[in-house]
Amino acid sequence: MQIDFKGKNLNTSGQVLTKGATLPPFELVNAAAKSISRADLTGKLTLISVVPDINTSVCSISTKHFNAEADKFPEVNFFTISTNTIADQKNWCAVEGVQRMQLLSDAAHQFGLAMGLYVPELGIDARSIWILDAEGQIIYQELIKVQTNEPNYQAALDFLKTR
Repeated sequence: MQIDFKGKNLNTSGQVLTKGATLPPFELVNAAAKSISRADLTGKLTLISVVPDINTSVCSISTKHFNAEADKFPEVNFFTISTNTIADQKNWCAVEGVQRMQLLSDAAHQFGLAMGLYVPELGIDARSIWILDAEGQIIYQELIKVQTNEPNYQAALDFLKTR
């Protein structure tokens, strides 16, 4: 997939998964330094917000926005995935007061590579929104081509309301 990152056209590492596909195997790390796999993101409806760097304005705004909405959807898991370290993510959460949205680190790039989102030139994953059903099938996606743009929060939240 081609993306625009601050006016520069870049490609992700592979073919991005599409709706209907099943979440592939990968490992992420949570704030407790526990390994998180595909199985940990299944079992109930799940929204995943992928951000390039939690310490940038759009990524921060995006994560705070979904965090503020998460309480309206107690039956849905909300995750933000970035390539930041867990230490960076914990520091950001402490400063920003984010508690409902769970941050997961893809510092090893497994998720980005498996999903076709990894941008090798920058060492980040491309901004995107994913909603999975309880079995881990992708039922919604938004691929943000211009990485400085925010996602369409309302479209993702409206989709959750129909489930």
